[in-house]
Amino acid sequence: MKAILLEKAGGPENLHLAEVKKPSIKENEVLVAVKAISLNPADVKPKYADEMLSMMYGKERPIILGWDLAGTVTEIGSEVTNLKIGDKVFGMVNFPGVGNTYAEFVAAPEAHLAVMPNNATFIEAAATTLAALTALQILSGKINKGDKVLIQAGSGGVGHFAIQIAKSFGAYVITTASAKNKDFVLSIGADEAIDYHSQKFEEVLSDIDFVLDTQGGKVLENSVKVLKNGGTVITTVAPDVSEEVKALAEKENKTIANILVHSSAEDMYTLKGMLESGAIKPNIYKTFAFEAMADAHREVEKGRTVGKVIVTL
Repeated sequence: MKAILLEKAGGPENLHLAEVKKPSIKENEVLVAVKAISLNPADVKPKYADEMLSMMYGKERPIILGWDLAGTVTEIGSEVTNLKIGDKVFGMVNFPGVGNTYAEFVAAPEAHLAVMPNNATFIEAAATTLAALTALQILSGKINKGDKVLIQAGSGGVGHFAIQIAKSFGAYVITTASAKNKDFVLSIGADEAIDYHSQKFEEVLSDIDFVLDTQGGKVLENSVKVLKNGGTVITTVAPDVSEEVKALAEKENKTIANILVHSSAEDMYTLKGMLESGAIKPNIYKTFAFEAMADAHREVEKGRTVGKVIVTL
């Protein structure tokens, strides 16, 4: 089969197409013929540092990157009960761990996949994986109807799903975005959009119930400041905040926590239902051919993606 290999740490130029052995499946796995792959900063950034690659993937080289996929089941293991050959499936495979999804075929645990909704294409389904799972796992059970929720970087992969999910939970949604993306974030459900180039959100917001942060640093620290007494901020990065901010949070009973998304068929089926009902819809920013994976990485590295970048096979 064809796969995109990373032989050593470095830039997109180190990604190359190769022929490798098709994976064999375990009893609880299915073999998926991949039709579309979603790219994330988690795919793109670690490849530059060998230490980071070794921590995430082990020391063996070359590496097949990737966790997100949509495709068709071609084989099933003896213990698989909910999926069958021919099913169209989508999911985030083995995260945290090694997903090996930059390939024509992927061995994936049944417990990480859901059957695709009939109203979604492979491209749309692939887009609704790691980023959507991150938003769902952060927001689910954390916000109530009528809560004032701030989504940082609302036009990004996680952010654009978070706006829609928070809105479906009945929240009043505020987001930060550039002026050129204001109409987009309002169109997907945001009630307010703050242009971070011309406004400081910490100067115009207060009494926020919940913040979803994907930026860290000063953005995270200022997110804590706009929370109401007893409010919560959950970040996708390690919550490295100053002693001053920690003291403020403790004094006002504010919670600062981080979350690492995890593979879950149960959550994928929740996303399936949201896609079917129209509660969420991924924005496909750009698509690339499998052979152009390096160009897809370069696009994500620009940090200007509105929604998701997808690679198709």
